[in-house]
Amino acid sequence: MSTSLKQEATLEQAIELGLRADEFEMIKGILGRTPNFTETAVYSVMWSEHCSYKNSIYWLKQLPKDGPHMLVKAGEENAGLVDLGDGIGCVFKIESHNHPSALEPYQGAATGVGGINRDIFTMGARPVAQLNSLRFGDLEEARTKWLVKGVVKGIGDYGNAFGIPIVGGEVFFDKSYNQNPLVNAFSAGIIDTKKVISAKAKGPGNPVYIVGSATGKDGIAGAAFASKDITEESAQDLPSVQVGDPFMEKLLLEATMELANTDAIVGMQDMGAAGITCSTCEMSAGGGVGMEIHLDRVPTRQENMLPYEILLSESQERMLVVIQKGKEQVVKDIFTKWDLHAEEIGTVTDDGRVRYYMHGELVGDVPAESLVLGGGAPQYQREYSEPAYFQEYKKFDIHSVEQPENLKEVGFFLLGQPNIASKRWIYEQYDSMVGTKNMSTNRPTDAGIVNLKGTGKALAMTVDCNSRYVNADPETGTAIAVSEAARNIVVSGGIPSAITNCLNFGNPYNPESYWQFVGAIKGMSKACLKFETPVTGGNVSFYNQSNIGGKEIPVFPTPTIGMIGVVEDKSKIMSLDFKQKGDLIFVLGDSTDCISSSEYLTKYHKIDASPAPHFDLDKEYALQESIKGLIGLELINAAHDCSDGGLFVTLVEMSMPRGLGFDIVTDSEVREDAFLFGEAQSRVVVTVPEETEEEFIEYMMESGVNSTLLGHVTKGKMMVDDEHFGFISEAKEIYDNALGKLIEG
Repeated sequence: MSTSLKQEATLEQAIELGLRADEFEMIKGILGRTPNFTETAVYSVMWSEHCSYKNSIYWLKQLPKDGPHMLVKAGEENAGLVDLGDGIGCVFKIESHNHPSALEPYQGAATGVGGINRDIFTMGARPVAQLNSLRFGDLEEARTKWLVKGVVKGIGDYGNAFGIPIVGGEVFFDKSYNQNPLVNAFSAGIIDTKKVISAKAKGPGNPVYIVGSATGKDGIAGAAFASKDITEESAQDLPSVQVGDPFMEKLLLEATMELANTDAIVGMQDMGAAGITCSTCEMSAGGGVGMEIHLDRVPTRQENMLPYEILLSESQERMLVVIQKGKEQVVKDIFTKWDLHAEEIGTVTDDGRVRYYMHGELVGDVPAESLVLGGGAPQYQREYSEPAYFQEYKKFDIHSVEQPENLKEVGFFLLGQPNIASKRWIYEQYDSMVGTKNMSTNRPTDAGIVNLKGTGKALAMTVDCNSRYVNADPETGTAIAVSEAARNIVVSGGIPSAITNCLNFGNPYNPESYWQFVGAIKGMSKACLKFETPVTGGNVSFYNQSNIGGKEIPVFPTPTIGMIGVVEDKSKIMSLDFKQKGDLIFVLGDSTDCISSSEYLTKYHKIDASPAPHFDLDKEYALQESIKGLIGLELINAAHDCSDGGLFVTLVEMSMPRGLGFDIVTDSEVREDAFLFGEAQSRVVVTVPEETEEEFIEYMMESGVNSTLLGHVTKGKMMVDDEHFGFISEAKEIYDNALGKLIEG
């Protein structure tokens, strides 16, 4: 065979591809020669931040990975796998698609949904539910409205056509996201734990197949694109944004499910970031083998594609599959049935090297281990330093804020804020019932609930992160994010099991941004250990910032937490809605003089500089344990986490589903605005029917958790300290329509 390995790449080419000069020297040392352009391109994507986690892996290794339900740990396969009992497992993961969505919101978001679902079903799990966590800028800006409309339509169109229900999520608006929105997609699937498909290649001589769509020039170097700043020139990177086809993905899902029931499959991996490059190198390194890959056998959508274009393309709906030798026909028949490509493009070898050929010519020869996360890819510990604002925020004093005279006006103001108002304009574009797996659509719950058919159990899931809290105090704010996720699952009747994370931060070479990242890891570790919710995986997305006048302005640090839990008895799923007039309303947990980092302080008083809200991890844990007991003993008939907007918003949200209301008194020892609108953590509002009141009070006294009687459920009025705050119908009108008016206005 002839070879083109002698055509050496230059340092300029390496830098143009996103490598640093010292990394180019490292590659020369690994290969014992200067790489050619194709090999340099391979290293540039595999050593990009997006694929190698080179600036984060040291800290990611500090996260807790062991827990009582773990079957597959972080980094071992495409996604984490948790044991749900009865031979059933849950595969789940969250990933970002931020930069593509900033440039082409529709396709950027749609392909994010497609990619995360492929991570689930390539392990042999059938996706049953999706969530998403979205961040946008100021809704006064025309570009923000354009981004919101495009992202939401992309998620809805792809998810609805693919046929997986979207059962919940979160949306947050802040001007820090004006140029750089965040689109984090979460998917969960159910699997027979005896039928898990590995992402490791094994067995020298076994054939390697590419299945699914043809390969085009869309998404070339997308991983490298995700590893740099968004600038005014970024629009020139539009080929880095992939194009999705949900109908093709649906065919791929069904073919994969059929394949999982055969003995023909050795290993399989989604072609996401870095395409063929990533899947061939990671599968080889994972199994301690190598591969010979013939790029001219890859079905392409354009003629005369160059080797590096085929290798770096991130065309969607493609997977790499290693087949048991002799079982090729089984695979071909399944993919022919589903009208999909299944082309043999190479074989597994035993020497740990991946060799790429084009028309018989060797165009790349690299050791697989040198390219992958945790292998030979570089690992850095960046410098970090506390930003000056951190100590400034701590100086905030509630006494410097005058309490408004008209608190009813404040309450209605908050209900119209985009971070609090109903996200109905968004979720009505999503199908939450497709596939008929979902149980919670008509029962409002803090977590999404999915039926586990054939069992008495259900799966609870949520995505949470208040990035304003994290910005104010990364360690405390991230511990709050984990705690709120656990709280949402617990008040819905579940037991938290494990998390996945999507760590969205600024430039890792900026010491202040990196300080935020390190603090977030510490806070996450602390909370995950407390709740026994290990980290199963996820992704890191750096370089989320706006470049304004040559200055980098990072987004709020956003470590999104995706958590799953198990509802052991689905007859005890707990909803948040008030059930009947006369039920007693209690708040569990401590009420304090805290308005720090609240929507009330930020939006009503326009004060950004304050610390994270009051939080005590031990008290949070005790609160959640008490709620598990209350639900288990059937002493309450509604429960709702007290979070954004504070107690008043929580009560309104509990009132609206059935058109009920509330009559409450505030605590004379706490400022009235803090009591109603403060966001001090570790509080849950519950309702207690008359017949269980005595037992409830006895239980709470024994638990050691504070419980305060607020008042009772009314027919539709809102009363606070004998003052008429209006009717729930008025509140609902504002809450339901505010966001739509802002987006469409």
